[in-house]
Amino acid sequence: MTTTPITTPATTSSGQAYAGAPRSAEHRLSMDELAAVIARDIPAGSFVNLGIGQPTKIADHLPADSGVVLHTENGMLNMGPKAEGDAVDPDLTNAGKVPVTELPGAAYFHHADSFAMMRGGHLDVCVLGAYQVAFNGDLANWTTGKPDDIPAVGGAMDLAIGAKDVYVMMTLFTRSGEPKLVPQCTYPLTGVGCVSRVYTDCGVFDVGPDGVRIRETYGVGVHELAEGLGITLT
Repeated sequence: MTTTPITTPATTSSGQAYAGAPRSAEHRLSMDELAAVIARDIPAGSFVNLGIGQPTKIADHLPADSGVVLHTENGMLNMGPKAEGDAVDPDLTNAGKVPVTELPGAAYFHHADSFAMMRGGHLDVCVLGAYQVAFNGDLANWTTGKPDDIPAVGGAMDLAIGAKDVYVMMTLFTRSGEPKLVPQCTYPLTGVGCVSRVYTDCGVFDVGPDGVRIRETYGVGVHELAEGLGITLT
């Protein structure tokens, strides 16, 4: 299942930048399975922020002995997994308003202090959702710019420039089959060259100044996936 070819950005000779979602991608990961993959890759002892939405699932898959300290934008350190049943406290939520638990040593602080931690380079990793990620690591995740879209930047820009490593968790293709990992973002940017790794239901990619590298694929071959994205294997 694991492959590591080096790839470079490219478009097809016909001018079409991609072939679309591979038809064989029938065994792509669920978002819960992908959250477990990301939890596995987060270095032990890291200080980590999980973005609103699918990334919050990662908290439920971190090993109890990982030493990972979760920071929430709304002002908490050492957040635990999602709260269920009698453990639900309506006053104890993550930034997405989802009830969560607290781990021993948990601390609370002012919203401004939370953003100072984000902007000040005190987080090792953040995991964000995205509309698009470019091969060079540009991130677009706060608006599509469409008239009916509701912009929601939150603290994403602060995390994008402040975290030492920015991971993205998203589906690789839209419902209509268009890639979300693209040569250049067409949506308004959240950050420039800030993303280091992209986790998707079809595979995991390293991105940055040297282009995109496929690290791992799920339910689809490397060559078929590269064709779907319009990238060239070298």
